[in-house]
Amino acid sequence: MRAAVYHGRRDVRVHSVPDPTDPSPGDLVLEVIRAAICGTDASEWAHGPHLITDPPVVLGHEFVGRVVAVGPDVRDFAQGDRVVSGAGISCGACGWCRRGRTNLCADYRTLGLQVDGGLAELVTLPAATCRPVPGGCGDDAAAMAQPLAVALHAARRGGGGPGDTAVVIGAGGVGAFIVAALAGRNVGRIVSIDLDDHRLEVARSLGAHVTRNLEERDLGDLILDLTDGAGASLVIEASGAAPAPAAALTGVAPGGRVVLVGLAADPVRLDLRSAILREIDITTSVAHVCDEDLPDALEILTDDAISEVVMQGVIPLDDVVDLGLAALHERTATGKILVDPRR
Repeated sequence: MRAAVYHGRRDVRVHSVPDPTDPSPGDLVLEVIRAAICGTDASEWAHGPHLITDPPVVLGHEFVGRVVAVGPDVRDFAQGDRVVSGAGISCGACGWCRRGRTNLCADYRTLGLQVDGGLAELVTLPAATCRPVPGGCGDDAAAMAQPLAVALHAARRGGGGPGDTAVVIGAGGVGAFIVAALAGRNVGRIVSIDLDDHRLEVARSLGAHVTRNLEERDLGDLILDLTDGAGASLVIEASGAAPAPAAALTGVAPGGRVVLVGLAADPVRLDLRSAILREIDITTSVAHVCDEDLPDALEILTDDAISEVVMQGVIPLDDVVDLGLAALHERTATGKILVDPRR
């Protein structure tokens, strides 16, 4: 079969790899219908390996597929079922898993980063990471379930409701979905900040009440200006830009909450004195909880409105570098890029 294989920095090749063997107990083999690429994939290609620990590895942690083989002991799925993967593989037995925080599993691994993923014609994965796709959810929309689940988890971590003003820094793939997640929580005022006008248009379509292009402004000052100097009750940083976490702390109101989602390429320095004196809650968010967030994402995506707004188009597997990873890294992509590994 053909797959997009990460060999190292700026070295992703589409070539033949061995077909999966018969699935082990608890596993499925999927024919991948659609895979999506994201900022993490582009960052690993351009600057990594960071999260990738042992290349070569087949990329792809956002995908939908059809079951072609079922391992022994799998009872919830059958051949022909259409499923999405939550990407994160957890052990189910450690203390974090027993407390329902499977995204913090002591043996956590991610498809497409530490384990061969879905930018391939076929993929083997644990059935426990999969959820069935509702009949009303199209293939393109289903391929976005994993990143939407990440956004839903971040929104839950931040809380927020009708009385809040929430600022989302970054309107890329996850940032745009966070806006949609906050809109679903009926947050009173949602502000989206980015450097790209098209991304901001998408954020407005997904529920942002106010959008602003940062341009040459200081980010922290802009947040304060947009909140009449009071600060936002919730700031979610989803850009990964190095100055953004400090700006989030500047722009949050006393007693407010900051959720850090974006991963900067290098460590960043934070002056926490002001945050301590204003009693700011600083929270981080990583991945999602499969049982909680993935079914909710699929339910939302049964309405094609979100996927139609965020999607740029579908490309063949052979174009995954030039039209996918490079386009995301160089910020020429105008929306979510999906891949059809069968083309």
